[in-house]
Amino acid sequence: MMGYCDRAQTQCEVVRLFRETHPDLPPLNQGTISKIEAQYRQMGHVRKVPSKRQAVVDDDTKLNLLLALEENPITPARQLARDSNLNHKTVLNLDIEATT
Repeated sequence: MMGYCDRAQTQCEVVRLFRETHPDLPPLNQGTISKIEAQYRQMGHVRKVPSKRQAVVDDDTKLNLLLALEENPITPARQLARDSNLNHKTVLNLDIEATT
């Protein structure tokens, strides 16, 4: 595990250098450095990535989905999503149920 030891030693060195260079900032630990390194390896940068926002579905679309469910209560979420141009997970998260 030569690579692992080298990388761990490098991360410790980064922590030490950060603490020496920025004594006024809160100290970093090796776990933080590992996460930053993993993000860089995965994405090629360490810029903050905006989180996914929850989809906003207007009231008309919700009403159309509810009416479709009233018409046919066993309609799959994927079919409702296709008919409404939505992601099927968005339809599942709407928490609408047909009242029979």
